[in-house]
Amino acid sequence: MDLRSKTNKKTTTKKQEKMYSSCKKFFISLLYLMAIALAFSSSATTSKSSVVAGKTPVLPISAYGNLPMVSNVKLSPDGNRVAMLKNLNGNQVLMTYNLENGKSQAILQSDNIKITLNWYVWGNDDVLLISTGSLSKEGTTKYTTTRLYKYDLSTDKELILLVKPKKSQKEKVTQIQDTIISLMPAKPDNILMAINFEHRSKPSLYEVNIRTKQRSRVKRYKTYIDNWFADQQGKPRITYKVDDTEISYKLFNTEGELERDLWSYEVFEQDVVHILGFDVDPNVLFIRALNQGKYAVFKVNLTDKSLSRELVYADASYDVNGSLIYSPKTGAVVGLSHEGDEDNKIYWDKEYIAFKKALNSALPDSDNTIISMSNDQNKYILYSSSAQRPGDYLLGNRKNKKLEFLASLYPQIDATNYATKALVHYQARDGLQIEGYLTTPLNTLKNAKLPAIIFPHGGPMARDYAGFDYWSELFANRGYLVFQPNFRGSAGYGYEFEMASVKGWGLAMQDDLQDATHWLIKQGLVDPNKVCIAGASYGGYAALMAAVKHSDTFKCAASFAGVTDLEQIIRDANAFSNKKIVHKQIGTDSDQLEATSPVNFATKINIPILLIHGTDDQIVPVKHSQVMAAALTKQNKQVNYIEIEQANHHLSNQAHRLQTLEAMAEFFAKHLN
Repeated sequence: MDLRSKTNKKTTTKKQEKMYSSCKKFFISLLYLMAIALAFSSSATTSKSSVVAGKTPVLPISAYGNLPMVSNVKLSPDGNRVAMLKNLNGNQVLMTYNLENGKSQAILQSDNIKITLNWYVWGNDDVLLISTGSLSKEGTTKYTTTRLYKYDLSTDKELILLVKPKKSQKEKVTQIQDTIISLMPAKPDNILMAINFEHRSKPSLYEVNIRTKQRSRVKRYKTYIDNWFADQQGKPRITYKVDDTEISYKLFNTEGELERDLWSYEVFEQDVVHILGFDVDPNVLFIRALNQGKYAVFKVNLTDKSLSRELVYADASYDVNGSLIYSPKTGAVVGLSHEGDEDNKIYWDKEYIAFKKALNSALPDSDNTIISMSNDQNKYILYSSSAQRPGDYLLGNRKNKKLEFLASLYPQIDATNYATKALVHYQARDGLQIEGYLTTPLNTLKNAKLPAIIFPHGGPMARDYAGFDYWSELFANRGYLVFQPNFRGSAGYGYEFEMASVKGWGLAMQDDLQDATHWLIKQGLVDPNKVCIAGASYGGYAALMAAVKHSDTFKCAASFAGVTDLEQIIRDANAFSNKKIVHKQIGTDSDQLEATSPVNFATKINIPILLIHGTDDQIVPVKHSQVMAAALTKQNKQVNYIEIEQANHHLSNQAHRLQTLEAMAEFFAKHLN
């Protein structure tokens, strides 16, 4: 097996006029489907060795660290408008483009510091609903507050806050105000929202008119309800409740009356049930639950008192982790998104199967995903990626059999510099088989032993996938082999595999990273004297624990927003409603927490350390890196601590992301070259 072979599964101001003009440049003239197919397929069949002669060009860090040029592209229900997030000089701008008259419009601009744009959705043909987040603070605890705005393209000139508490009714100012339960397809001007206006922690349900902002209460809060699920007709049907570490669901009938209990289970136990959504039949529900040790999708008829399950889709190798795909025309469930599949979509509707087959035939050697479709199913947005392209958006018209190229996420990255990932397997010291993704610099000489970076993901109940990520591509472009192991405790590989992360921080899941390095050395891929480890969030924790436990294996370690003190995680959790779940996940054995917290072992660290953290991190507070840096400095260890003012956990601001990547690139250049 050639481990270096690659597979990629997967009233207008002048300033506004300039911005609108810039957006229009993304829309080029319509191209026939076959013309685009030929363009893509010809590049996909050319080997990289023939495309690139000699040394791979070194791109600026901004080619990877800039926010995507365009992202989150969505069609309006009538198919007459396209909305998107556009990167304008580092700011995210929500823009719309009218396909009928060619006019574009800027709706919202954010630098993702004081206000972040969380998500947006078309409420109807004219109205955009936009969720924003902002930082709040209570004592020393930082948290996010959300608000829901609306913008009516037919009438509005500015963003308008859709819902807010009514002082006359003594409604409460609440942290979360953007929870949409249903878009209510039968009432295109109305949505169903759950908001804690009447109780500090329990939501009431409101039907809200997205044009007039008028709202009426549908359901008053109940102490046994934390959230709701609505059917495809927009009726609230199932309640969700978290009681310490127990999750429970109750069923309401279509008349709004409480009918019976459905399921209850303890978090991290095997009888888990995740509700995915209703079919067009209001009595048919799709759920995710375990099937032979891995998560699969089942269908349940709610009129069946025994709640017997009909298996819909299972993957023998991976958990089924995606969401339902609905027909915008009928409301029926037509498929499922699933990362284990080659193009991330599973369809069981014959029309969709035939359509997807035609797209794959037209754009071969690509992962082609329909991400948005008009209600008449004629116009659609296609996201296409391949071993030559990290990702492009295209606008399709089924009636005219045409595609229009919209934009690339990362325009500077192409076949001449895109390294891509190879899926590999290695064996841990106890015999467990583990998957990982290997990114090898282009034009690597045969039998060359490269400097390497082990890059564990965050979570830890998450995983890495094939496809583009800016971390691995940047490091590979700088000449480093990058390995991203899906160590035990990662999601996606079955219940037992994932549960290894429960009370397992710093233990076997940590050893898996050293085993990954030993495997690379045994394969002759890396220089054993030039291996560093880096990561973000849990990955940052793992990098620092590697410096504690395995400093003989790694030459340096870098952490962005890494956890350093597990006891502090427990203390911080006590301020939040999910504290019992955190306690169950991390554990409360103070001796073990102390023994697996890097901050307690500065004396054992004998390799250079880079710590980077944002002051506005609400997931892992900045004090984790502050105390780690102080402990290392006290012991006269080699540590460089960079604190980024106003940066958050996700590096949502472009300047913060670039600063982080530049610091890491400089750190690795110093210690690996």
